[in-house]
Amino acid sequence: MDGVLAIAVLVVVIAATAVTVALYERELKRMARFLLRGDRSHNERATVGFSTPGISSVAAAVNSEMDKLRDERSAMDEQQETFRRDLAALSHDIRTPLTGAQGYLQLYERSSDPEEQARCLREATSRLAAMRELTDKLFEYSKAVDTDRPLELGPVEVLPVLAEVLAGAYPQFAARGWEARIHFEDEDVAVLGDEESLSRVFSNLLSNSLRYGVSAPAITQETVLGEGGALVEISVSNEVTNPSSIETDRLFERFYRADGARRGGGSGLGLAIVASLCSNMGGFVEAHLEGNNLTVVVRLRCA
Repeated sequence: MDGVLAIAVLVVVIAATAVTVALYERELKRMARFLLRGDRSHNERATVGFSTPGISSVAAAVNSEMDKLRDERSAMDEQQETFRRDLAALSHDIRTPLTGAQGYLQLYERSSDPEEQARCLREATSRLAAMRELTDKLFEYSKAVDTDRPLELGPVEVLPVLAEVLAGAYPQFAARGWEARIHFEDEDVAVLGDEESLSRVFSNLLSNSLRYGVSAPAITQETVLGEGGALVEISVSNEVTNPSSIETDRLFERFYRADGARRGGGSGLGLAIVASLCSNMGGFVEAHLEGNNLTVVVRLRCA
């Protein structure tokens, strides 16, 4: 009798095991079919008909990976759309001065008036210079975002770099009758950075002030405490026209130009380069408006 009972129990165990295995097999095949289907909707989720901790964990892991892939695909689609818009803007910005230069050169060839020919040459030269500025900025931007060329950071004194950039911009300041107002909390302060990159940051910030500002910039420095330690904060501020047209949260996007600034030319890359260079040096940049004053703030780690 005991032998018969043992056999009966064994048969029940084998049958239950077989059923369990079959259910697991069915669920795994269902998940495999779900993953292999190419017509899934973006929000469709893997579900289970035979819920056990193991099967539920597999379904949760599948859904988690699908969410990651969906987010990555969305980010990639957004990047591609942004690239298409940027490429269209770049094509327009290159084509406009090039077409203008070609037009003036054609006018030059048709004219016999020396004054008119001289005017055509000046206009053509001006438009070619604008195109050269754009291509130079594109080259700078490509270097600034090149992650395969990491910067070798070291202590860099801030004020000497700023003074050299200001000296180079003196003719533009003098032409406007401007004199930059400089106030440094610590004239010997140094940041952990790269001298060439810091020089380019200052150059682009001053170029932005000269191109779009209506008053001489005020440049201030102070040391503040951040989450990772002391930060050197350099602010460049001056008055701008039509501040309501400026979206400060977009100022550092490539090819962004405020509506009121489009007539002033420019590539729309200067501040994007500033943002990339600051990031490469372990810092960051932000901007804010107070009335008619636009202030760009660069924060870098104190050396």
